[in-house]
Amino acid sequence: MKLYFKPLVIGDLIAKIPIVQGGMGVGVSGVGLATAVANEGGIGVLSAAAVGFKEKDFVTNNTEANIRALIKDIQSAKERSKGIIGLNIMVALSNFADMAKTAIKEKIDIIFAGAGLPLNLPSFLQEGDKTKLVPIVSSRRALNIIAKKWYRNYNYIPDAVVVEGPKAGGHLGFSYEQLSDPAYSLENILVDVVEEAKLLEEKYGKTIPVIAGGGVYDGKDIRRIIDLGAASVQMATRFVATKECDASDEFKQLYLNSTKEQITIIKSPVGMPGRAIRNDFISAVEAGEKVPFRCPVHCITQCDYKSSPYCIALALISAQKGNMRNGFAFAGENAYRIDKITTVKDLMTSLTKDYNNTFVE
Repeated sequence: MKLYFKPLVIGDLIAKIPIVQGGMGVGVSGVGLATAVANEGGIGVLSAAAVGFKEKDFVTNNTEANIRALIKDIQSAKERSKGIIGLNIMVALSNFADMAKTAIKEKIDIIFAGAGLPLNLPSFLQEGDKTKLVPIVSSRRALNIIAKKWYRNYNYIPDAVVVEGPKAGGHLGFSYEQLSDPAYSLENILVDVVEEAKLLEEKYGKTIPVIAGGGVYDGKDIRRIIDLGAASVQMATRFVATKECDASDEFKQLYLNSTKEQITIIKSPVGMPGRAIRNDFISAVEAGEKVPFRCPVHCITQCDYKSSPYCIALALISAQKGNMRNGFAFAGENAYRIDKITTVKDLMTSLTKDYNNTFVE
């Protein structure tokens, strides 16, 4: 199939297909999904969130369990793929520094850092390290702050930037009011971030490709976003309904069975709004049927675990394993449109074909 896509170039890394698979925790975008995407020419992304949940000592020795698991994942991904493998790390993680240092030591290709401003991320690089550093932002101002801080303190400029709009799944970098405000649509904030990236490129003499995500579903969406100046798109929700996705079959089935009305905004214990698929667990929380608990692992720095009715880490772990009675699934706004399980290869082919068709319609 003829490719109309322009490759995504981040320094010396070249992705033939400019699609970045969004990082999804807990355990949703693991080695299986990330390597499959990388092998098809995109950028596969692991998640650092509670990565050690399968380790026997996850609760009793959380720090070491997470580091051990992350090393295993990165090494396994590198063995299974010669493509580009990234890692998504939430700045809000209490073990953010450990995850970043470990990933760089294991020579991960890219670190994507969001859910907060990764102001100290370049401090973890040592001389000779080739890991690319890519912040995830929701505004032009955030990119400007990060770039100034990185350059002033570390003489470093972002290798690329991801801008996420309010239609994304998971934790969102917007207020509840902004989620429904057209001024904060991906299209609007993307144009602003592209302009800021161009100014930074001119000032510092470094190319900063913009990757845009949040509600990107098909080839028409990809074409629209690229026409607005993005070099690439980030897609997460579409990749859940693939055979290679590391989540349970029950997790994937929730996507297939969902309706538009079930895609909802929840108040997360970490203090941020999040988009998820409404199920009995979420309804029980909203009805006040869940009671506060003791936090087994304080994984998120700002989590109000003393008064929260549930542990978000345990809820997401339960969902990943298929126990939906005790968990829920994060999802993007368009999750309800998914109607079948496919393979990563077929999905990438379909997206490419759909994108190409926009040139002849």
